[in-house]
Amino acid sequence: MTKTIILIPSRLAATRLPNKPLLKINGISIINHVYEKAKSSNIGDVFVATGDKKIYEEVTKNGGQCVLTEKEHQTGTDRIFEAYQKLENKDIDYVMNLQGDEPMIDIEDIKNLNNHTIKKNSEITTLACKISDKKILNKSNIVKVITDEEISKAKMSRANTFSREISLNNNSNVYHHIGIYMYKVSTLEKFVNLNQSKNEIAQRLEQMRAIDNNIKIDVILANSSPIGVDTEEDFLELKKIMNYKN
Repeated sequence: MTKTIILIPSRLAATRLPNKPLLKINGISIINHVYEKAKSSNIGDVFVATGDKKIYEEVTKNGGQCVLTEKEHQTGTDRIFEAYQKLENKDIDYVMNLQGDEPMIDIEDIKNLNNHTIKKNSEITTLACKISDKKILNKSNIVKVITDEEISKAKMSRANTFSREISLNNNSNVYHHIGIYMYKVSTLEKFVNLNQSKNEIAQRLEQMRAIDNNIKIDVILANSSPIGVDTEEDFLELKKIMNYKN
């Protein structure tokens, strides 16, 4: 039976919103909201990967599993690979990298990504959703993905490229990328041992390292785009949506 684990990279060193993972909504920290969503998907063991003892203590005091990593890592993928290496159980086929600042991630999207990745035996997979507002095409903080073919919840397609700013003129299969990845363990190890590519550095998008090294990334359609927490405004909006009670 194919085995998946979920690793959630998390750190305190966010410049725009200090101590982001520990901020609370309805009395629960953002990192623990994400952890509970991951657990509820029931696809495998869940661990937070962090270099910060405050996050480690926050997760473990609430009964969660956490792996303490080096404090400084170039990317979240490097952090989860270190966490994977520290786990005693190596009987793992896939690692899902779930972002620690998206407490509204859809549990069904997590399940669907896992199921289709295993079914297709993909190297790397990720999620994307349809673009409802064309204004986001030129918003550099929202990453877009172009796929070879149209995607659906039942059909994956290969990612052609990722970009922060894009035109629809000659690109019909453009989607709003959601930064959740699932890696075959052997591919994850290969990925973290590759040098950063020129496109990765230029666009500040680590997934371009895979594209530039001819590693396939399959994309499947998500139900919706979760709200990531990057700024104080994001946090306030999220509190309203999640029926903030305090």
